[in-house]
Amino acid sequence: MTSTADKNHPLIRRLGMEDLDRIYEIELLAYPFPWTRGIFEDCLNAAYAMFGLQIGNDLAGYTVFNWAAGEAHLLNLCVHPDWQHRGYGSLLLEYAINQMARLDNKAILLEVRTSNTRAAKLYTNRGFRVIGHRPGYYQAGDQREDAIVMRMELGSAADLS
Repeated sequence: MTSTADKNHPLIRRLGMEDLDRIYEIELLAYPFPWTRGIFEDCLNAAYAMFGLQIGNDLAGYTVFNWAAGEAHLLNLCVHPDWQHRGYGSLLLEYAINQMARLDNKAILLEVRTSNTRAAKLYTNRGFRVIGHRPGYYQAGDQREDAIVMRMELGSAADLS
């Protein structure tokens, strides 16, 4: 990515505590059952990989992942509603995949709500495959919603560059 962000050349950068308010604002706007601010703070304190999509002066989206024992877990990928449908979700996903591969992970796991067909399509189009379901995984008002579990095998980091 470029070293400066403008509307023609978005920048993906590492996120820090100074971004916490904006991350949480985006989360609240994008999801009916958002993560808490404390979850994002915990992720930053635990040194999870958190990257943001900067467009001009606006943090427009973010991704959160962690990894252990050669396997990465994509925990959150979100684009502000005002910036959706412009390919920025794909851009963030591709960046995260490349980062996870560079950390010598052999595969990526993620969960997606069964009702989130747009996200499931994004992941399927990029090579993730359904490997299972987690019943009642997500909060859904007074009830729970199932998650689709997806996995993508990674080649070497050199293959992704």
